[in-house]
Amino acid sequence: MPFPSPNQSHPIKLQDGTSHRGTVFLKAVLDHPRIEVGDYTYMSAHQPLEQPADIAQRLAPYLWDFAPERLIIGKFCQIAHGVQFITASANHRMDGLSTFPFLVFGGGWEGRASRPESGPDTVVGNDVWFGTGAMVMPGVTIGDGAIIGAGAVVTKDVAPYTVVGGNPAQFIKRRLSDTDAQRMQSLAWWDWPIDHITAHEAEICGTDMDRLEQVSPK
Repeated sequence: MPFPSPNQSHPIKLQDGTSHRGTVFLKAVLDHPRIEVGDYTYMSAHQPLEQPADIAQRLAPYLWDFAPERLIIGKFCQIAHGVQFITASANHRMDGLSTFPFLVFGGGWEGRASRPESGPDTVVGNDVWFGTGAMVMPGVTIGDGAIIGAGAVVTKDVAPYTVVGGNPAQFIKRRLSDTDAQRMQSLAWWDWPIDHITAHEAEICGTDMDRLEQVSPK
């Protein structure tokens, strides 16, 4: 059976032939001007995921259509139930005597004293695994191949091919040495043609870096 298209909303088929409604390829279902998602990145939930607006709300509840910041997620990321990205528009002004957001209760947005400064984008690399209930705070960058533990609250950047967990999330271990992490990023298997990727699943999911480099189409 061919690998599903990244434009297929519900890519997992159950034994009875029906689609698993709780897993979606995000690129196929999202239509949000401030969210960019790469091919084959999926989100799973304990309930059916059907409506694009609801999915965007689950994923990034404070990222409004008119927000200045973006949420950018790479290819082949795995996003478990309850993961949320708290983007910069959720922030309150924190440099004044009060943090109360008077502006959200009317009177216009521009020129209000309680308006915070615009925040940075939140950026996720490729092949990143987010455990259940993880939360990513505004402006964080997460490198390729990282693992974010269940329930982690990520408040600062995560290096490629590292594992973090806890609240606030702390470094747990490296998945790969610095040298091998750089080799993986140079290979960028997530950019290979999908037929080549699936033909070499064993090498991609294995532990032999030399062998993976040998099968690279580059």
